[in-house]
This record gives sequence, structure tokens and C-alpha cells, in this order.
Amino acid sequence: MIIYPAIDLYEGKAVRLEQGDYAKMTVYDDDPVSVARGFKAAGAKALHIVDLEGARDGEPANFEVVAQIASESGLSIQVGGGVRTSRTIEKYLSAGVKRVILGTAAASKSGFLSDMVSEFGEAVAVSVDIKNGLVAIKGWKEVSNRDAHEFCDTVEKLGVQTLICTDISKDGMLCGTNIDLYRTLREKLSIELIASGGVTAQSEVKTLSGLGMDGVILGTAIYTGKIDLAEVIMQCQ
Repeated sequence: MIIYPAIDLYEGKAVRLEQGDYAKMTVYDDDPVSVARGFKAAGAKALHIVDLEGARDGEPANFEVVAQIASESGLSIQVGGGVRTSRTIEKYLSAGVKRVILGTAAASKSGFLSDMVSEFGEAVAVSVDIKNGLVAIKGWKEVSNRDAHEFCDTVEKLGVQTLICTDISKDGMLCGTNIDLYRTLREKLSIELIASGGVTAQSEVKTLSGLGMDGVILGTAIYTGKIDLAEVIMQCQ
């Protein structure tokens, strides 16, 4: 299982939110590039980046920072937040990003998702962010009427190869992740699944690995020292 330490970007800084609430933001570092280098030094091979302003406003706001991280960190990067056009995907891939994540655009425009999968293949992933069983969009500021499990089924049928699933109620809360959700998804889906949101202990990472999850995203737990990144990476090797 691949460990993805996370960097959430806001105004060029590494921050974390509680349950996706922009009013509950903690700034952890003014230099995200340095943070990425630290993850690399701890043994990370991959990195998950979210442009929070992009997710909220519908257009990437931290592209230059992402490009610098891609250029200097030596990590395999997946990035999302505000990706609404093929041009944005092309721009990120040209900057050295390995995989671009569609969230709002995937949930709102199935035709667009299908087109992007046809054009970019495995370089396109989908993020499904769940609130009360429904898909949340626009930086988690709105909740659609789409059932999350049905949406995941649709994503797989469209040929998407990687799905990132977040239980918003758990994200940034250090209260443990939704193991039952990931067990259900793993039993239903055969595509690559990455768990995100609320992972607080190394024992949870071990459990997720045992369920057959392909990756796990770690955020607040590593910033606060609840999980030692180097140790958990060794555990998963």
C-alpha cells in the first residue's frame, strides 16, 4: 500500500482544515516545498496535493507552488482542486505531475469525465468526497444530490483507474477513519482505491492495508505527530 502524505495549499502555504471548513484552518508551514522535501527524507515516494482555493473557486490558484514541488521534491505527485478543463490537466502534467484529480467536474459533468479518461487515461483520477452519504462538491462547500456509492460505481464503469474517497466528517478531526466505508467500497470495486480522511493511528493504516486498499492519504496526523511518517512507511513496505 502506498502512503501519500498530504499538502493542502492555501495562499501558497501548507495548511489543514477541519471537516473541510475554511474558517477552521491551521497554517503548518509557509514553505510547502520544504515540507515536501521533508516527506521525501522520511521515505515517501508519493505526495497528495490539494489546491484549496482552486477547489473552492473553480480555478487553480497555486499552480506555481505545485510546479515547484514537482520539480524539486523528487516525489510522484497527484494533485486536485479546481481542475475543470483539459487545459488545466495538460498544464499540470507538463509541469511533472503524475496524476490529476477530478472532483467537482467529475460529479457534475459525466460527459467531461468520460472525455478526460479517454484523453488522459490513468493520468486522471477521481476524488469522491462524502457527506451524509452524498457527494460533496466545490471544495466541500456544497452537497450534490448524487448518492456516493452509485457515483463510485459510475466512475469505475467510465474507465477511471484510481478513486480517492474521503469521509468529510472525519477529515482533519483526528478521531479515526471510516473503516466500514472502505471495507464496503473495496468489496464492490476493483479499481485502485485510496483512503482519505481522519486516519489517526498506525493501526488504522495496517487495517486499511489488510482490507486491500491501494493507498492511504495522511494529513493532520503527521503534522501533529500522531503518526510518524517514516515509521508508517516502513510498516507498509
